[in-house]
Amino acid sequence: MPRPSLSAREIVDWLRLARAEAVGPVTFNRLLERYATPARALEALPEVARRGGRAQPLAIPTAADAERELAAGEALGARLICAADPAFPRLLLELDPRPPLIWTLGDADLLRPRAVGIVGARVASAAGRRFAQGLAADLGRAGYAVVSGMARGIDAAAHEGALPYGTVAVLGGGIDDIYPPENAGLHAQLAARGCIVSESAPGRRAQAQDFPRRNRIISGLSLGVVVVEAELKSGSLITARQAGEQGREVFAVPGSPLDPRARGANDLIRQGATLVESAEDVLAVLNGLRGLADPEPPAYQGAGAAPDDGDVDAVRERLAGLLSPTPMPIDELARQSGAPTPIVLAALMELALAGRAELLPGALAVAG
Repeated sequence: MPRPSLSAREIVDWLRLARAEAVGPVTFNRLLERYATPARALEALPEVARRGGRAQPLAIPTAADAERELAAGEALGARLICAADPAFPRLLLELDPRPPLIWTLGDADLLRPRAVGIVGARVASAAGRRFAQGLAADLGRAGYAVVSGMARGIDAAAHEGALPYGTVAVLGGGIDDIYPPENAGLHAQLAARGCIVSESAPGRRAQAQDFPRRNRIISGLSLGVVVVEAELKSGSLITARQAGEQGREVFAVPGSPLDPRARGANDLIRQGATLVESAEDVLAVLNGLRGLADPEPPAYQGAGAAPDDGDVDAVRERLAGLLSPTPMPIDELARQSGAPTPIVLAALMELALAGRAELLPGALAVAG
């Protein structure tokens, strides 16, 4: 059954909850699982944080704050798409946790399931840029949108090659954050002929902590990610790792062992990534996929019965004592605490809102 579109009031509430202090994607989804609607979650949020041990009130955007963000996006010609909206990209719905929302500028139809990510070094070689541009064009001609991050180097070359066929840029800042500045022309072309995507509010300038989230969306929108050039410690390898964790295909272009920019891609090949010498190597894998290229959009699941507050009280401090800087599976925390998983999840959410825990993708938790 198709999911109904959200009302204007529901969109405002959705945006307020997503922008509330201490509410990341994991906590956002846990709140909806417990309270069913953003309005009910917003109403409960201050008390939930207090129960977790928070001394200072959470900063929660007002309806006017959310409406200002919506107006800023509309002034740019952009569109906010919430995870409950039928237009939300299907591949992003498969992520755990799924992002609560995205802003889009340009042709949102390009956020289709047939997409490939291409990422690589910012300080790229001329040969690497040429290869990325040609690979993107060939994949575009084969019917795949090309997703990248609009950075200088490999990202920009991939967008340039795919512009005639369809390309998506995922930004760490808002959809109007042009970085690096020399890509202003590319940004304009992407807005006119491609699509720009961001989880951040319009007007926000990218900060260091935004790029891992940006990389997660690049891989999440793609059936597979191709690394063209990357050093051993680079954001491109983080994107490749996230792709593997998301069940996406990982591809790498081999390079000279004398070039530090080839070491990351060569290492990925040693670890089992598919070696890429042409678009045919990518297409041979992706065209053989069954069932992933057009997934059914799951309904956004709302709440069942909320756990009893007394049961949560009984286990909360025990869980806080079990947490450490080392990520721990939530099912292991449930086993060690002797509490049912729904009670553990509710207690961890309260601790997270109080800043005493952090909920991570993959059903993990660490001390806050």
